[in-house]
Amino acid sequence: MFKIGEFSQLGQVTIRTLRHYDDLGLLKPAHVDRDSDYRYYTVDQLPRLNRILALKDLGFALDQIALMLHHDLSSEELRGMLQLRQAEIEQQLQEDQVRLARVASRLRQIEHEGEVSRYEVVIKHLAPQTIISLRTIVPELRDITPYRCSMYDDLYLTIEHLRLKVAGPELALYHNPEYIEQDIDMELAVPIERAPRAEALGERFSVRTLPAAPQVASVIHQGDLWDIGQAMVALVVWLGANERAANGPYREVHLYGRENDPHDLSNVVVEMQIPLG
Repeated sequence: MFKIGEFSQLGQVTIRTLRHYDDLGLLKPAHVDRDSDYRYYTVDQLPRLNRILALKDLGFALDQIALMLHHDLSSEELRGMLQLRQAEIEQQLQEDQVRLARVASRLRQIEHEGEVSRYEVVIKHLAPQTIISLRTIVPELRDITPYRCSMYDDLYLTIEHLRLKVAGPELALYHNPEYIEQDIDMELAVPIERAPRAEALGERFSVRTLPAAPQVASVIHQGDLWDIGQAMVALVVWLGANERAANGPYREVHLYGRENDPHDLSNVVVEMQIPLG
């Protein structure tokens, strides 16, 4: 048998917690010495303690846990509940990381208020391009990263399967006329040298000609991926100052390579383009 202090080390819980579980009837000591009132536990009680702690981490109250233990929750059922909770926590961590990156970007924008913009807006002409693309409505801004990863993977798998030759850097087109955080109309595309046979394409994919743009306002962003918003701010400010209007979706061209390849995201090169009316 183990004294309560030894069992607390074994189960990685405090003595105070074990005493509390004893008082609630969740985990009674295997033996209590009548003379010294010392509590003793056995190694066979460790699985029950692990269940209590796992269910507590899932967010259940102790009275709910007592009821579940009474119904003898199986290892398989507990494993399924823990895996679901693990997935929820991982999703929350990803969302928190995105939120932190956006906060850091906002802070950098605030720090540079009043300074001359580091972006030079250039007017250029874009020739027509043949592209293969996927277009979808992203439910919320926080969903963009997994959507983009999956869509770019599908695009390149199809390009490889059809033996198409890439003719330029991948790009993203945003069809919403204003900034929104829900129902984002996003199209991801890769320029290709020739269009494949229509029957070779799946229903999800589109092959079309991205039309020529006689005039496009363009800026090059080099730096942190999350600071791309600053480049868009520079473009929008330029539009207002020069009384120009956008004429079509803005384009995000990945000059640094494929988005899904490993990169130092603190130092990427992206061109932002807005076709002009």
